[in-house]
Amino acid sequence: MIPQLSAHCEGGGKVDLTTPGSWHLSIPGGPAGQYRVAQLDDYQRLARRAFRWQAPLRLALRARASAPSLAGTWGFGLWNDPFTLSLGLGGMARRLPALPNAAWFFHASPPNQLSFHDAHPAQGFLAATFASPLLPAPLLALGAPALPLLAWAPTARLVRRLLARLVHEDAALVPDDQDAWHTYELELLPHSVTMLVDGGVRLRTHAAPRGRLGLVLWIDNQFAAFPADGHLATGSLATPAPAWLEIADVNVTEASAN
Repeated sequence: MIPQLSAHCEGGGKVDLTTPGSWHLSIPGGPAGQYRVAQLDDYQRLARRAFRWQAPLRLALRARASAPSLAGTWGFGLWNDPFTLSLGLGGMARRLPALPNAAWFFHASPPNQLSFHDAHPAQGFLAATFASPLLPAPLLALGAPALPLLAWAPTARLVRRLLARLVHEDAALVPDDQDAWHTYELELLPHSVTMLVDGGVRLRTHAAPRGRLGLVLWIDNQFAAFPADGHLATGSLATPAPAWLEIADVNVTEASAN
């Protein structure tokens, strides 16, 4: 089925429908410090418990970007939108924070660093998953008063090590030319995820996201980094030229859980 998606744009971002199930997402060039995003998703006004998707399912689409490497992030896939205010930039829904659950194709330019495990790739174009326990959001919210302590590197390193124990993750670098059309597929089963590019398996993992998930397709100039040294940083990057992401033939179907 072709999912029903809503657009969210800031900083001059645009979403244009080209044909049913196909879109052109673009952001303008501009300086650092100004957030620019063009996003499609199906969860903007929903509570997490009402997110539409859960295993077993298969997501398939075709995509290409305006250049192999773009400042910020872009991608497509499924996640639980775990962060309030989208890490402080351009957030859409004011939800309590949650641990991340996601399976997606994700491009992250430097200085992005969104892995809690040093052995996993955290920059470039990735097939990646996060699998976290479904802890009650109010329980996590009790830790909010301690967030300022993340500004102190020793405390941040301790939190990162704790998250590495709680959050199972897996990732593989996808070195293809992302400015050419490719077919991307994601098969989500209750205990595994298989991610393919042009029919070839790029990641097969048991780090499968839990709970209900939302579908997201986006391009932005954001960065978020939580590296091993504990220096947490977020912000927005300069985009020397306009950037775009074309998505075509988006389809979500049920998959066999056997």
